[in-house]
Amino acid sequence: MSISLKNRTINREISWLSFNSRVLQEAQDSNVPLLERLRFLGIFSNNLDEFFRVRVATMKRIETVSKKKELIGDKTAQEVLDDIHAEVIRQKEVFSESYNQILKELEAHDIYFVNETELTEDQKVYAVEYYRENVAPLLIPIMLKKAPEFPYLRDKSIYLGVKLISKRIGFKKQYALIEVPTEERPRFIVFPEKEGKRYVMFIDDVIRFNLDKIFGLFEYENIEAYTIKITRDAELDLDDDVSKGFYDRMKKSLKQRTTGQPVRFIYDQNMPKDILRYLTKKLDIDEDDNIIAGGRYHNSKDFMKFPILDPNLEWEKLVQTDHILFSKSKSILTAIEKNDILLNYPYQHFRAFVLFLREAAIHPDVKEIKISLYRVARQSRVINALISAAKNGKQVTVMVELRARFDESNNLDYSKKLQEAGVKVIFGIPDMKVHCKLAVVTKVIDGKITYHAVIATGNFHEYTAKVYSDMALFTANQEICEEALKVFSFIEKPYLNFRFKHLLVAPAAMRNQYIRKLNREIKNSKEGKKAYVFLKMNSLVDETLIRKLYQASRSGVKIRLIVRGICALIPGIKNLSENIQIHSIIDRFLEHARVFIFANGGDEEIYISSADWMERNLDYRVEVSCAIYDEQIRSEIRDFMELQWADNTKARLIDGSLENNYVVQKPNAPKIRAQVDFYDVIERHQKALK
Repeated sequence: MSISLKNRTINREISWLSFNSRVLQEAQDSNVPLLERLRFLGIFSNNLDEFFRVRVATMKRIETVSKKKELIGDKTAQEVLDDIHAEVIRQKEVFSESYNQILKELEAHDIYFVNETELTEDQKVYAVEYYRENVAPLLIPIMLKKAPEFPYLRDKSIYLGVKLISKRIGFKKQYALIEVPTEERPRFIVFPEKEGKRYVMFIDDVIRFNLDKIFGLFEYENIEAYTIKITRDAELDLDDDVSKGFYDRMKKSLKQRTTGQPVRFIYDQNMPKDILRYLTKKLDIDEDDNIIAGGRYHNSKDFMKFPILDPNLEWEKLVQTDHILFSKSKSILTAIEKNDILLNYPYQHFRAFVLFLREAAIHPDVKEIKISLYRVARQSRVINALISAAKNGKQVTVMVELRARFDESNNLDYSKKLQEAGVKVIFGIPDMKVHCKLAVVTKVIDGKITYHAVIATGNFHEYTAKVYSDMALFTANQEICEEALKVFSFIEKPYLNFRFKHLLVAPAAMRNQYIRKLNREIKNSKEGKKAYVFLKMNSLVDETLIRKLYQASRSGVKIRLIVRGICALIPGIKNLSENIQIHSIIDRFLEHARVFIFANGGDEEIYISSADWMERNLDYRVEVSCAIYDEQIRSEIRDFMELQWADNTKARLIDGSLENNYVVQKPNAPKIRAQVDFYDVIERHQKALK
């Protein structure tokens, strides 16, 4: 009998907002370095922007189609939108309080934010000169009442809505619009240091200070400027014209994204009602479009790039190491042939993967390289290594996912660059994203074929490998490598059936495999055998697997979950989920690795994966989970998981209350911060390999 989920799950949108609230907690944590707290405000803001562009936009689409459509949590789309709006307003208040507190604490370190009304004479001179040389050439003021049509407001940009007033007879008040050039210039302008004090000014205020230089010719008596921002639907609608290739249809769709429908409008709460009414009317925005009164400044995501004013107010510099088995070997490929090797990012260098590709590019026995790319760095050494391989006569096949959200343009550019270098580029499967992270190198020596594979939980991306916590398995296990090649065959020929023993592959069978494993745990529990599940993922939403976890809990299976983001499952419900506990860690690095451990009656199974337990991953993406067999690596992963569970510094309890309470440190228990203490775990395991 299927378990009902009515009132037994949390709506995914509300759960996501709870996750972002945990990010906001980091900005409030006095143990976090001060400038990093400011950057967490930026991360929170950036997350919220994407949430509106994607999830709120989706809710609005659903609401437009059917006002009676129910979602998880038994609410209509409009009811969910109302809940979202209420929670966003609540979090906005917390954000403002956190921001003001951080500003006060920065002053204690002689760092001051100033606006255009607080400048000294020297700073006024600097602001005028900076404006003249760096800002004025980029501005395009638009007199709205004189413009032939109302200008299009771009997503991600911020604008100054300007009100111009004069007492001259016959003069009508005017409104103008100025886009703030944050793509071309830094958002934060740092004045020359004076007597050990550092002063920072938003570029918005630099423009405000110089408004008379823009409009002064017309002798206005009063000029006021207020910040506005619009967020648009970012969903891509692909052209159905079969005469066009996927590359061309994606390029056209990206152009159309810029004209997405508004889903949020933020304005300075001090903006006069007359200009607010004028703008919202011209933009055809009403209360259903999430009109939100904000502070003086918007696009707080720019705090992510706040200048380094005091290294003592930032995280200590990240120390990355090379894996000892790579350090001991002149050849990456030879090292992999001797042992399976697990890299833990960001603790260990991503450059090992780049060296893996570079060696394959020039190795005389390497004949072929296949790789799947979802996101890559703007200046990608991975791409350069693949081009080098093609120019060295290797057969290189690259699966580029053009629909990686917000990286589509970058991927389009790189796919063209790869093709021009002679690389075979494939674009995946219609209506399905390729999200797995695979690379396979083929060596041929005297007719004997040897494969080397890398299977990762995160992207082959130099930058994210410094800030995301991920895992990458390097293996020459031929059975695993051959199955990885089958995944590439499936991508190119999805109409064929393939069998897998060591990999769990979506969409073909991943969910069903997890169900079988959970059913086995249920059976073992009833028979008195070891029965437990220990899972780590970014999101848990899939209804089928949630029902199965509830069933396993009812049957006595002990379940521990570490879920960074969305979690629809509610632990601790009597007679349903009493055997389930859930933690979530938000810290310096973004927790991104997916790890799945099943007791299996004592013969424990361990998998690493690219996939969360979400419908989109299991049904609409090509994903891979890989079994881990090497005992040293299995031990390292177990230690990683147990350390994460023991965290009593950055771990929060996830439950139906959505309060995000921290895991309480028990009396006399040592303080454990998993992301910091994992350095010791890695060092211990590296010493064991010497």
